[in-house]
Amino acid sequence: MFIFKKAISIFIFTALISVSIFAQSWTASKTGSKGDLISVYFTSANTGWVAGDDGYLASTNDGGKTWSQKRIETQDSINEIYFRNQDNGYLVAGRKMFKTTDAGRSWKEFRPLNNYNNLNGTPDFLSVRFIGKKEGFIIGSLFKVVGGKEMITDSLVLKTTDGGETWSRLSIPYKKEIIHLDFVNDDYGWMVGDGGLILATTDGGQNWELQKSGTDQPLYNIDFRDKNEGYAVGKRGTILRTENGGKIWEKVKTGFPETFLRVDFADDKNGWIVGYKGTILRSSDRGKTWIKQESQTTVNLFGLYITKKYGFAVGESGTVVSVQK
Repeated sequence: MFIFKKAISIFIFTALISVSIFAQSWTASKTGSKGDLISVYFTSANTGWVAGDDGYLASTNDGGKTWSQKRIETQDSINEIYFRNQDNGYLVAGRKMFKTTDAGRSWKEFRPLNNYNNLNGTPDFLSVRFIGKKEGFIIGSLFKVVGGKEMITDSLVLKTTDGGETWSRLSIPYKKEIIHLDFVNDDYGWMVGDGGLILATTDGGQNWELQKSGTDQPLYNIDFRDKNEGYAVGKRGTILRTENGGKIWEKVKTGFPETFLRVDFADDKNGWIVGYKGTILRSSDRGKTWIKQESQTTVNLFGLYITKKYGFAVGESGTVVSVQK
């Protein structure tokens, strides 16, 4: 009986700790940037990066208490920051790509393709991921300016097999804009894009299969926990989840109509979504239901980075909101 009571007490204590960890409130701050912040990435609890409009890039070494701007040679908006380890990172900035091999102390521009003139439009890079030391992907789209407006002419998927030294274009039979990709291991990966597009690979990106998303809304972000459980978010409150690798995607109804731009799970159960009007949603049941959290801001939030112990979201006018768990 004593052992049973002790076990129950331990269970309750653990549950209370779990609740307190994931129920902390968000706090808002500024980095000094007047433009919008689009992406955020942390390589440790203290070291992180934010980036956005007009090539703005800043880093922190004290867990986001202070930020120091790092100037790079571009005025294009930085769409994504991605580090494959502590030292090697990438910046995706429109038609430009930058990489670091010294933990961000210096950034060097590189061209994934030697000749852009052979493409059916100007490249717009949006996301990069590596699935090992050698293999990686860059995705985005090609566009032309017609009548003063940018028109998407084709999708763009590049692959490297030598650690990023050289890149080759993959043939994808879809001309829609591809916005984000995610891999869970060397074989299984997914890409999302305009018009509800979801593409999946089970062979490391050699072949991509169209999945039925059940929506025609643009999908902006995708996050998989393993080869089965995944989540995608997009325009007009779109939230999708799957438990079988995307064979079936189900829509999650929340009653929140705002456009969602990022989804990130800290563990198998606890996930967050950020989007327009300062919206932050949290789930503690594998994405089946979502509740709204107080973000301390009403500006649009574009970027999100979450771990079990801390999280950061970034948005308009240099806004950073953070939570320490």
